[in-house]
Amino acid sequence: MKWLNGHRIRLVLFGFVAAIVLGGGSANADFVFGKPVNLGPTINSEYADWLPCISADGLEMYFSSNRAGGYGDHDIYVTTRSTADADWGPPVNLGPTVNGPYEDSAAFISADGLTLYYVPLYFESGGSWAWDIWITRRLSKDADWGKPINLGPTVNSPSIDVTPSISNNGLELYFASNRSGGYGAGDLYVSTRVTTDSDWGTPMNLGPTINNSSADYCPFISSDGFALFFSSDNLGPFRPGGLGRSDIWVTMRTRVFDSWGPPVNLGATVNSSAVDYAPSISADGSTLYFGSDRPGGIGSADLWQALIIPVVDFNGDGIVDLKDFSRLAQYWGQNESSVDVGPNPWGDGTVDIQDVAVLAGYWLKEIGLIAYWKLDEAEGAMAHDSVGDNDGTLNGTPLWQPTGGKLNGALQLDGVDDYVSTPFILDPAAGPVSVFAWVKNGGAEQAIISQAGGVNWLAAGTSQGKLMTELMAAGRFGRALISGVVITDGDWHRLGLSWDGSSRVLYVDDVQVAKDTQAGLAGSQGGLYIGAGKNLEAGSFWSGLIDDVKIYDRAVTP
Repeated sequence: MKWLNGHRIRLVLFGFVAAIVLGGGSANADFVFGKPVNLGPTINSEYADWLPCISADGLEMYFSSNRAGGYGDHDIYVTTRSTADADWGPPVNLGPTVNGPYEDSAAFISADGLTLYYVPLYFESGGSWAWDIWITRRLSKDADWGKPINLGPTVNSPSIDVTPSISNNGLELYFASNRSGGYGAGDLYVSTRVTTDSDWGTPMNLGPTINNSSADYCPFISSDGFALFFSSDNLGPFRPGGLGRSDIWVTMRTRVFDSWGPPVNLGATVNSSAVDYAPSISADGSTLYFGSDRPGGIGSADLWQALIIPVVDFNGDGIVDLKDFSRLAQYWGQNESSVDVGPNPWGDGTVDIQDVAVLAGYWLKEIGLIAYWKLDEAEGAMAHDSVGDNDGTLNGTPLWQPTGGKLNGALQLDGVDDYVSTPFILDPAAGPVSVFAWVKNGGAEQAIISQAGGVNWLAAGTSQGKLMTELMAAGRFGRALISGVVITDGDWHRLGLSWDGSSRVLYVDDVQVAKDTQAGLAGSQGGLYIGAGKNLEAGSFWSGLIDDVKIYDRAVTP
């Protein structure tokens, strides 16, 4: 199963040029993903590290690697940790009982930690290569792995059968195969059994709702059996809605005997323009582990993780409070996905005490707030970020007004050369974004928030001083959004901009004053300026007070 060709991971296991994914949009209305984080040099090497599988207790992670010192071209390794909050230890090769002279990969550990499903590359008696699903067992978690056993002809076919995933109860086996009778270059199948001591039944194709003409592979069934994550290759033919050369998708069902729903792309937070594949989900549904060859890695392919965050701010106003609890209570005992967020982020099909418990964990928290300058300082040359490490530096001679703000203190800017500069916060092209700030006074064509080398996020545009934003799509389709509301009238105003991935909305005093459709935003890697234009040009400096600046990595509705 050669998945690597130099620096590029690809699916040769299906022996074709394969394709990626179906339908776009966010993964589900009920959960979003945090920014992916590389698992670091303890786990990742300068080689290719791929196909992770997290154990049910969260203390072991199995993966494949072609790093030096193995027994074959690719070997299976395991890294362990003492608790779910501890750091991962150095990976250990599973040894020659499991790893052969060619390629061993796609390991999946059973919920009890005693059976390992995996795919070794081997020669058949006729001299041809074969990829089948095998198992190896151990008597305890401290024991050695036993002699591998082929799952046999009921599960395995003369074609390629790979990337197994076993349900938590051990009664469903999902895998990928390019056997005849499928819908694409590689399809997802499931085999079931009555008990864990029973034989596996004849595999069933998951059907055209899941499988299409692309190559679908690397399924991972969640611990509750309600979510099936998988990869789809996007080299051709194409699955509509893909973002890169391979993307991760999810399909949902309400009960374990229900049919799977239409797959949904996990979105641009997780999927990049590179190869993103092989999802593995922690048993509590809080973390996604996956492989990628995206920039910023250590080797030709690395292991990454991203938090899975339930959407508990049901009304989108930026804070979890009684309004959200009231909406949850409205659907008590019903199957309402918009408020069904427990025990796992995708819910369990019923609004109940499990969802209340999740909501309580976020009570009175501002969801998605990534930078917050209160501007309440009384002295000094720094504007402190109260939620992150994005402290701003005062430039010029701005004056602190400890009691002169809308909310406690504020910063007085002279409109000549006063402003605050911050480190890089976010790239607008990466996903949803919102910005809010209180201002007073100011003048026409002066900026409130801008990005160095980018555009003005919030400004008093036009000669009348009406609120506007230049955050827009790149190229000829981009256009500024200008409201009809003057914000330079000498009164305090709370200004806001929200972009949810498709629509821009401007707010004045928490009232929508302008809205349009903008499918994407131009990217920028610069830091932010508070009280000055994007190029620090004369006439762009704010002449007035600014207070309480907030940046969110989600769309907020005040």
